[in-house]
Amino acid sequence: MALYAIGDVQGCLGALKALLARLDFRADRDRLWFCGDLVNRGPDSLGVLRMVRDLGDQATCVLGNHDLHLLAMAHGQRRYHASADTLAPVLAATDADRLLEWLLRRPLFHYDPERRLGLVHAGLLPGWDAARALSLAAEVQATLRSDQAADFFEHMYGNQPERWDDSLAGTERQRCIVNVFTRLRFCSLDGRMHLGYKGPPGGQPEPFRPWFQLRPAGPEVLVFGHWAALGLYRGPGALGLDSGCVWGNALSAARLDDGSFSITSVACNS
Repeated sequence: MALYAIGDVQGCLGALKALLARLDFRADRDRLWFCGDLVNRGPDSLGVLRMVRDLGDQATCVLGNHDLHLLAMAHGQRRYHASADTLAPVLAATDADRLLEWLLRRPLFHYDPERRLGLVHAGLLPGWDAARALSLAAEVQATLRSDQAADFFEHMYGNQPERWDDSLAGTERQRCIVNVFTRLRFCSLDGRMHLGYKGPPGGQPEPFRPWFQLRPAGPEVLVFGHWAALGLYRGPGALGLDSGCVWGNALSAARLDDGSFSITSVACNS
């Protein structure tokens, strides 16, 4: 059985099918981890959602910021609909309710203790180990799956608070948690996020660093996406897989089960 992690698909169904064919993926034998952002900006978000959902337990997917944006729109937050969004076919689909319910139940963070591998869309702050991340993710996941979901989505957008503090409460606490898991690129050692700059490392202001450079060294590896300007990345404790498919670059997968983290990519002409 092979286990592959796949970077941001963002509605690029053709590239996803080509990548799975290149991997010789078989649903009765292999498993997939998706780094989030299954949807938006690409040509077929609906097809991607249907395909990944139909994989059942063979696919693990964490929520990305575009996935949450789709869920927010479904809960009435259409004023955030930007011209770049390509989500209308999902919302109009006859099976939209089933697809959105499935998406709503995806985690913000996944961890495999045997392999010491974590899966997140964007990143983790320096002081968040796997147990802490799972606990904080569970707080937001419980809200998403409750009758408070619409209120959560109404207050989800925004960059404040910029610094994590254990004393945060209510909507500010949950917004901060979501921003870490789904939007983080740069932070400071004391847990302050810089969400404005989206380019490659080196262009950010001081004292901010890529989040993975500030985490303690250890055997754990965090697999993430979200950062097309970073591209494929392999460094101590981190494996970045957003190779910018939706921007016309490539969709990439890394093999995880054998510890090789070998990369397979296909061109994406969306």
